[in-house]
Amino acid sequence: MGQVLSQDQIPSALAPLRAQNKKIVFTNGVFDLLHVGHVRYLQEASRLGDALFIGVNADASVKRLKGPTRPIQNENDRAEILAALGAVAFTCIFTEDTPANLIEMVRPDILVKGGDWKIETIVGAPFVMSYGGKVMSLQFVDGKSTTKIIEKSQLD
Repeated sequence: MGQVLSQDQIPSALAPLRAQNKKIVFTNGVFDLLHVGHVRYLQEASRLGDALFIGVNADASVKRLKGPTRPIQNENDRAEILAALGAVAFTCIFTEDTPANLIEMVRPDILVKGGDWKIETIVGAPFVMSYGGKVMSLQFVDGKSTTKIIEKSQLD
């Protein structure tokens, strides 16, 4: 089971991995209602390295990005649910609208987002590439999204 970290805990949590030259993979998102698209994406991301680190949008940033009715689940629950997945080593909540500061703290070897993101639009990509890290856009699971789940439930 993974760990939910505060930003203060990041350096000490990652130090043993760095000492062993383990590859850290970073992704971020809201992950409001966990669905099969998320699971497949996180499994694929995890296979790229030794430890998957997920930045989880804080509730306030979700409201700014997706509207006043979101998120469905609070930030602590979302971070804990993700950390419980076998593919995930660490989660950390970030309050800004983008994970740029968190990416700089984690300094991942590999930065990934879903296939609906072009590499040139991925936040943190220039920073990660500046020290030789990789940036990847992974396969998108079409038709699977929290928004679609919410819309369907409102029709039922």
